[in-house]
Amino acid sequence: MNEIANKLQTLLDRQIGRGNVYNVVAAVQAHDRSIDFVGSAGIADAQMDTAMTQDTPYFIASVSKMYTAMIVMRLFEEKRIDLDAPISKYLPASLIRGIHIYKDIDYSDQIKVSELIAHTSGLADHEGDKPKGRKSVMDELKAGQDLEIDTEMALKIVRTLSPRFAPGKPDKAYYSNTNYRLLGSIIESITEKPMATNIEEIISVPLGLRKTYLFDWTAPRTDAIPATVYFKKAPAIIPKYLSSNISDGGLVSTASECLIFLRAFFEGHLFDKALLDRMMTWNSIFFPLRYGYGLMYFKLPRFFWPRPLPEFIGHSGSTGSFAFICPSRSLYLAGTVNQVSSPARPFFLMIDLVRATR
Repeated sequence: MNEIANKLQTLLDRQIGRGNVYNVVAAVQAHDRSIDFVGSAGIADAQMDTAMTQDTPYFIASVSKMYTAMIVMRLFEEKRIDLDAPISKYLPASLIRGIHIYKDIDYSDQIKVSELIAHTSGLADHEGDKPKGRKSVMDELKAGQDLEIDTEMALKIVRTLSPRFAPGKPDKAYYSNTNYRLLGSIIESITEKPMATNIEEIISVPLGLRKTYLFDWTAPRTDAIPATVYFKKAPAIIPKYLSSNISDGGLVSTASECLIFLRAFFEGHLFDKALLDRMMTWNSIFFPLRYGYGLMYFKLPRFFWPRPLPEFIGHSGSTGSFAFICPSRSLYLAGTVNQVSSPARPFFLMIDLVRATR
């Protein structure tokens, strides 16, 4: 085990300075715990000259969608939500009016809950899609503009965008953060509790997670300050926007706590494990990723690599975060490179981490 740990740590050390990576943390754990590694490298906060450690919290970004999906599946198991019901059953007409008008047909109140969770609603993405003649929200964020965009504002932006297809069209999926904003609103409507409370009561407290929480820039936690995220060479300072992402990308956690959640998710400790079969019904979103219910499926084709590569199931985030299982090797992996401009880097890091365990 010491030899494997040394190989894994060396791999992390080599990330620093490559592709504008300034800090990194990763956890690798075998199902039987014969491998149980957490390592880090780099500087978490350049201004304070704080080293990145195994316990440094970080923004998990869209890995948060797994947590939102988990809560939805718990509510489904408790018969408090119908996945095949239209979202109009749970959300007011004033909120969803006009968000999906495709080829002059208004599908806004016909979108199903399951279509939100699987990104098969066809809804435009309020974050990445560009309104005509304007920059996208993501472009503004990358330019250093911090934007506080609540769900109502997100839907206002969506009304200026064109949907990609009619909801539930066979073999069609489009990754849209708007889907998970709406899921957050549905969860809050059903539970009559804010997302932060749902995360705490349904996930953090039962699993004993002390540094997993929904970020709120107005009430920073001094005991769990997240590591700095970068866009190329510049720190991405967008606390207002991250606080807006209550259900699509606003969680903070650590590599170790992500692993605890990951194991609980796939081992049936948070909801009935039988539901995973439904959650792992894959649709292509963009090469080489496929999407299920709050889960990504990643496997590079053989022609990309001289040797067959394992498959990974979990989720990544725009900050360079990742939380995946590697079924063929019975491994759990989680961590981040905290770099927005290199979306492929965490995937190649995972491949290297798995190889280092041989």
